[in-house]
Amino acid sequence: MMGQCGITSSKTVLVFLNLIFWAAAGILCYVGAYVFITYDDYDHFFQDVYTLIPAVIIIAAGALLFLIGLIGCCATVRESHCGLMTFVVVLLLVFMTEVAVVVLGYIYRAKVEDEVNRSIIKVYDEYNGTNSNAQSRAIDYIQRQLQCCGIHNFSDWQHTHWYDKSKNNSVPISCCKTAGCTGSLTHPEDLYQEGCEALVVKKLQEIMMYVIWTALTFAAMQMLGMLCACVVLCRRSRAPTYELLINGGTQA
Repeated sequence: MMGQCGITSSKTVLVFLNLIFWAAAGILCYVGAYVFITYDDYDHFFQDVYTLIPAVIIIAAGALLFLIGLIGCCATVRESHCGLMTFVVVLLLVFMTEVAVVVLGYIYRAKVEDEVNRSIIKVYDEYNGTNSNAQSRAIDYIQRQLQCCGIHNFSDWQHTHWYDKSKNNSVPISCCKTAGCTGSLTHPEDLYQEGCEALVVKKLQEIMMYVIWTALTFAAMQMLGMLCACVVLCRRSRAPTYELLINGGTQA
């Protein structure tokens, strides 16, 4: 009776986890897509495309999780030994890919600051204030989005080619935090005071941590799923032996 109770409990947990895996598949794909979209906004400041590897892996893991949920539900309900074995093996593969995502996430998170420091000055030097210029669009976007101005502060604009050419003692309108602001340096109180470099680094590192914690959370759930599947497999493999002993004792 206790063995049967253990199997029933493990099966219940396993079916519940498989339903969660379906939801997790969507969440993982969303996280991967979010990284791609954000990278597209910040790619001028962080040009290492290998940073997208964790996003690619996590999307692939999401697709596999959807398949795992389907296999796991069918195998659990039917108590299929082959199905449960397939479920455990595929789940182990996904677990390993998520461990890889965590490791790569920490590696690229550590590289963010150096990469941004190396790229941001060049991007600001190529600013010309027009929408046709990709660098200009990128800078205006982050200054509005992150509410910052310049590399370290708004005075950095005085050392750019755009400032030398414009000769109007002002910074881009995207630096303005108040309505009616023209970007004039004679009214610095109307401008964002914080520089963009630290905020871009912080934003990119937050995205990496978002990916890392997502992978860790679902990796823990997959460990529980593998444990429950193994319990069902072990209990079921012992069941015939118990039945044989009982039948033998009854016949005796």
